Amino acid sequence: MAATTSSAETATRTGGQLPDGEGTQGGEPGRDAAGLGRRRAAAFVAPALVLIALFLVLPAVWTLYLGATDYRLTGIPAIDPAFVGLDNVTKALGDDDFLHSLWLTLLFVLGSAVIGQAGLGFALAWWMRERTGWLKTTLEALVMLAWILPSSVVAFLWIAFLDRDGGTLNTLLHTPGAAWLLDHPMLSIVVYNIWRGSAFSMMLYSAALGNVPASHLETARLAGASGWQQLRDVVFPRIRGHVLTNLLLISLWTFNDFTPFLITAGGPNGATETLPVHIYKTALGSGELGYGAALSFLMLLINLVVAVVYLRLLGQKNKARRSGKRRAAARGSGGTTGEGGAPAAPHADAPAAKEETA
Repeated sequence: MAATTSSAETATRTGGQLPDGEGTQGGEPGRDAAGLGRRRAAAFVAPALVLIALFLVLPAVWTLYLGATDYRLTGIPAIDPAFVGLDNVTKALGDDDFLHSLWLTLLFVLGSAVIGQAGLGFALAWWMRERTGWLKTTLEALVMLAWILPSSVVAFLWIAFLDRDGGTLNTLLHTPGAAWLLDHPMLSIVVYNIWRGSAFSMMLYSAALGNVPASHLETARLAGASGWQQLRDVVFPRIRGHVLTNLLLISLWTFNDFTPFLITAGGPNGATETLPVHIYKTALGSGELGYGAALSFLMLLINLVVAVVYLRLLGQKNKARRSGKRRAAARGSGGTTGEGGAPAAPHADAPAAKEETA
C-alpha cells in the first residue's frame, strides 16, 4: 500500500508519468518531465556537442599527438615527423628557459591575481557596500570599463601611460625619461593586470558581502569588535566559499594570460616571458611545434593541479558546513542525546505517525 502511494506521489510530481516499469499514466516510457524524450533531447544537445568536439576535444587530442613527435614548421620533421614519446617532456623539465618562464608565471599569478586582484577587489567591495549615489556608480563604471575593454586597446593605453618620452605616469610623477617597462618590467605587468582584472573580484565579493547579515556585524560592533575582528570572525567565515571560487578562477585566468606579450613581448631579455609567451615563442617563433605542444601539455597539468587543490579546499569547507548543520539539527531535536552525542531514539511506545499515514 505504501509503495503504491509513493508511486502515485511520484507520478503527480512528474506530470502523470511513472518510472519505467510502473506504468505510463498517460505518458510514454523514456520521456522526461518536459515531454521531449531521449531522442529529441539528444537532438537539441547534439549541435553543442559537435562544436565542443571540433573546437575543444579534437585540438586537445591533436596537441597531445604533436607533443609526442618532433614536428617542426620547416625541414624534414615538417614532412615526416618522428615519434619521440616523452622525450619532449623530459627535455622541458631540464630546460632552464622553461623553468625560468614557469617561475615568472608563478610570480605573476601570486602578485597580480592572488594578492592584487583579490585584495583590491575585496577592498572595493567592502568600501562600496554601504555607499550610494553617483560616487559608487562612477567607481563601478570605471572598474568595469577596465575589464570589458579589448586587450589590444588596454595594452596600447598602458604603453602610452608608461612611455619614457611623454608618458602619462612620468608627467604625473615629474620623472622625465624614466623607463618603467625597461627598469621594472615585471612590476609593470603585475600592476597592469591588477588594474585590468579587479572588476571580477569586486563583483563577486559584492554579491558575497550582500549575504552577510547586517545584524551580525552590528552585534559584533556593539560587543567591541574592531574592524579586523569583524572581518576575521564574522565576514570571512561566511564568504570563504566565494573567496576560494574567486581565487580559483582568477589564478587560472592569469596563469594562461597572453596579454603581457602585447606590452613587453616577453622582454627585456626574457624578464616578462611568462609560460604562455614562452610556448608561443617556442612553437611559432622557433618553429618547434612538437616541443611547444609538450610544453602546453605540462601547462595543462599545472592548471589541473591548481584546480584540484582549490576544489579540495572548497570541498572541505562544504563538508564542515554540512557537519555543522547536522550538529545544530541534533541539538535542536529536543535536547536529548544518546550515547556519543547522537540524538536519543524515540520511546518504544511513541506512535509511528508517518507509518500509520502511509
